[in-house]
Order: sequence, then structure tokens, then C-alpha cells
Amino acid sequence: MSTESTVTLRPASRFDFNSFRDFRNAYESALDNPAARLLIVDMKDVQYIDSAALGILLLLRDRATSLNKQVELHKLQGTAKEVLEIANFQKIFTIR
Repeated sequence: MSTESTVTLRPASRFDFNSFRDFRNAYESALDNPAARLLIVDMKDVQYIDSAALGILLLLRDRATSLNKQVELHKLQGTAKEVLEIANFQKIFTIR
């Protein structure tokens, strides 16, 4: 789902190293869209997240920042929310 300036990415329920290729392809496509200014990572369905996924999110943030685009994490819950809080992601991402 996207508007002209916003693209929403939805990681798999198990967001880990095995998700990397699919998630990267989705975010690279979004970053290549010059109209996209905000990338929302909708974490509503994520039930498991590992350190590789944290790295994937950091790669996305770095690439987006280099292109003057914003990344926000939305709908964190359960274990994924706990892991991201422990990793202090609220200090480097806007979380809604």
C-alpha cells in the first residue's frame, strides 16, 4: 500500500536473515521511486525478530538517509517490540 510520497513495507512474521533478500528487494524498489519520501515498516505481523533483522533495518535507514528519505517503524508489538526497545531503536527511528 502506498500513496505518492509514502511506501509501506511489511516484513514477514518471522523477520530474520532468511527474510533479507525479499525485504531488501522491497525497500530498494521503494528507495528507487523518486516520489517516495517516507518508508513505513509496518511491524504488525512480526512475531519473531533477530539480530540480522536489526541489521537489515539499519541498512534501510542508512540508505534512506543518504537519499533524504525517512523511515518509520509502525505497530510494534510483543517480542519484536521488546527486542527493538532493548536495542534502543527508539533513539534512531521514529516509532508509531
